[in-house]
Amino acid sequence: MTYTATGSPIHRPDATGAGPLLAVWGADASWESLAHSLLPPGTALPAPPAAVGDGDPLGEVRELAEAELGTPWPQPLASQYARYFRAGDGNRTDYESQVFGRQDRLTRAVLMAVASGAERWLDEAADGMVLLCEQSSWCWPAHEESCRPRGTVLPDLAEPCLDLGAAEVAAQLAWADHALGARLDARFPGLRARVRAEAQVRVLEPFTRRRDWHWLGLDGHVHNWCPWICGNVLVAALRLSEPGDERARQVALAVEGIDRYLAALPDDGSIDEGYEYWWNGACRALEALDVLEHATAGTLNAARVPVVRETVRFPHRMQLGGPWYLNFADARARPSSELPWQVPYRWGRRLGEQDVVRHAAAHRGAISVWAGLGRALHELADAEWQRAVPGEPPLVAGVWLPGTQVGLARSAAGTPRGLTLAVKGGHNDENHNHNDVGTVIVAVDGVPVIVDAGRPTYTAQTFGPDRYAIWTMRSDWHSVPEVRGTPQGQGPRFKARDVEVTDESGVFAARMDLAAAYPVEELRQWRRTARLDRAASLVTIEDAWSFDGDGPPSSLHFLLAGQVELTAGQVVVRPLDGARDVLVSWDPELATGSLTVRELDDPMLSSVWGERLTRLELRLPGTAHGSLPIHVEVRA
Repeated sequence: MTYTATGSPIHRPDATGAGPLLAVWGADASWESLAHSLLPPGTALPAPPAAVGDGDPLGEVRELAEAELGTPWPQPLASQYARYFRAGDGNRTDYESQVFGRQDRLTRAVLMAVASGAERWLDEAADGMVLLCEQSSWCWPAHEESCRPRGTVLPDLAEPCLDLGAAEVAAQLAWADHALGARLDARFPGLRARVRAEAQVRVLEPFTRRRDWHWLGLDGHVHNWCPWICGNVLVAALRLSEPGDERARQVALAVEGIDRYLAALPDDGSIDEGYEYWWNGACRALEALDVLEHATAGTLNAARVPVVRETVRFPHRMQLGGPWYLNFADARARPSSELPWQVPYRWGRRLGEQDVVRHAAAHRGAISVWAGLGRALHELADAEWQRAVPGEPPLVAGVWLPGTQVGLARSAAGTPRGLTLAVKGGHNDENHNHNDVGTVIVAVDGVPVIVDAGRPTYTAQTFGPDRYAIWTMRSDWHSVPEVRGTPQGQGPRFKARDVEVTDESGVFAARMDLAAAYPVEELRQWRRTARLDRAASLVTIEDAWSFDGDGPPSSLHFLLAGQVELTAGQVVVRPLDGARDVLVSWDPELATGSLTVRELDDPMLSSVWGERLTRLELRLPGTAHGSLPIHVEVRA
């Protein structure tokens, strides 16, 4: 089979704002008419789990909740908030860790109150809810709009900023209200009114009043913030707003945003932010669609939306083996396993996608609070998911996703053993972009050997003007060429051209021209071919270049994980996790190899790769024309 792609196509909503949801439900439908058919607040969210006594599946949640009961709650401080805005600091994690700790503790308290019915857990939950209501801002400092224009380091309470954090708190309070409802009224009269007042002022009113929130995607740039925030606003509006026109408008605008996000996904459902961000993008949209279907008594059924089926397939297609996944952009190769696996499981069963079901079931474990209260309540209430039997995940033989120009192929379907090759084209203005056009990743026995580093801990620099001063974002620390001493440029015009992929007769091959990714005037063509020969268990990466004339030398970079030993014309890599050794070889007459070791002192990187990564540099001749193949194989 042969595929071609000339860019990274993105589908936008039409001029009316209609996306695939309205297309399925009919041209005569409108968000306003559908929103007015909503169930009342008391029944608008799916039923919470019933009390399950001491035999519940909460596991570690119960242990942590018992240990922290009666101890001081996490307290976010002004000094921690201010750090983000101070020159030379930019730290956001000190404040966020306190906020996240507070919210995780509230989630544990609500789950325990539901599971046990005990008043001590109801008291604990009420304490957490009031603390959130009294927290000065629900917005994370990195997203605060008011500080820099005013020259302050604390938010303007008169102008709440609606970001991921604010929407998360509003939805968490809505789920807590939904789960504990009348019990809160009996023991804490007035608390639920306070929750509603805070959610209206901080989230629901700003959401409908302002249409200039960047994450709405009204300028055509839609990313994972849109369904993440709109899905949480939907939950808050359904539960915490009174029936009437304003609630209908809140719901209508939230669903319109989710539809806009679905319209922006490529037809193949792929995510340019990578596998890890699927969970806070497409997965958020799926969860919102579940809630919406319930709130409209089944009127709005998204199972017939084609891109929904495709994006449900995305996570299992990206698995390398075990805990390792194909990563690009800011995603990690070894992301957290504490994810809401019941979401793809539920959608996989609904759509008849058995590979999706198998992949999700293979990851079923104890209930976690990491993913949020709404997700944990769904998981606790889902008896079918609790009965799911973990097994072996599906591992696709090969896939090409033209929407993001990402391909993956392995030696044999269904097993991580052997070699897996992944390749990425695309452009250098993607969401959470790294300058990585043409990068390759190679895994052995499911463990990455030629790797993408991922990203370090987020700071003020990460999404600021100096983003590409961060080494993990630059092309010279990706497995791509450096052309006559010049790294790749940043922006949409720096892209792969003439992309062609074939997968037939036991050979997967991706070919693309990388010349447009480099601001080098005399460069005419840089053809990269990445090939997996399944029968020979051999990966070949061949670069061929053409310039207007001779000039400074270029180099090929390959980022390696594990223990690396260099000799003439080859390196031997002893990978992580006990995978078999890998031999990377080339003709020493055509290129000279050297190594640069990068020590890792950031926990976001070292938790994945250990103490170091190693860059293999192959120095090429400065001739106008030339080529160099390298070979990757399991060492005998």
